[in-house]
Amino acid sequence: MNKALKLTGITKGYNLGKPTEVRVLNGVDFEMATGEVVALVAPSGAGKSTLLHIAGLLDTPDTGQVEIGGTVVGGGDRARTRLRRQDVGFVYQFHHLLQEFTGLENVVLPQLANGVPKCAAQSYAQELLDKVGLKDRANHRPGELSGGEQQRVAFCRALANKPRILLADEPTGNLDPGTSDTVFAALMDLVRASGMSALIATHNLELAARMDRMVRLEAGVFVPV
Repeated sequence: MNKALKLTGITKGYNLGKPTEVRVLNGVDFEMATGEVVALVAPSGAGKSTLLHIAGLLDTPDTGQVEIGGTVVGGGDRARTRLRRQDVGFVYQFHHLLQEFTGLENVVLPQLANGVPKCAAQSYAQELLDKVGLKDRANHRPGELSGGEQQRVAFCRALANKPRILLADEPTGNLDPGTSDTVFAALMDLVRASGMSALIATHNLELAARMDRMVRLEAGVFVPV
């Protein structure tokens, strides 16, 4: 099986100003195949955000190893930043769009930062926005878009640099049920069309059931679903 992401023996703890360390992850092992979409289900405080940050190279584990596309990730900040920029896309519960830029510009900017020529970046950004039903909304600023539209722009931004894996932390958690279903369908269409892998944290078991498989994190370890 071709591995897009592999975590081996991941542990992580924090002192939080106290003499006793709070252990968040307790030896997590996880593998995700290329093109696989996995639902990450976890109660609050179980360590899912920490796990996603480590998988996405935003944080480092105390012990353990991260592999992306078969490459073991080292500890150098510059190399980690380059790998994260090229191979990882992030979507959060809140869209975090740049308010002074249009939806199209929000999707163009990550590509420019990655060295893509402006004309090509604009063309691909428009293509992504068209796919999620925002063809006629691309030149609106976030404040002129609905919550669901803003989150769809955030999806496109996450996919702008054609990452190997997508990591999403409750991507529809801030939306009403009807909008959530529409936005999730748009995300799945983008992911499936790209052939990328995705690890998507959600409390919504109906959405989780629409993915390839489900994993459950409790008290810092995976448990049977």
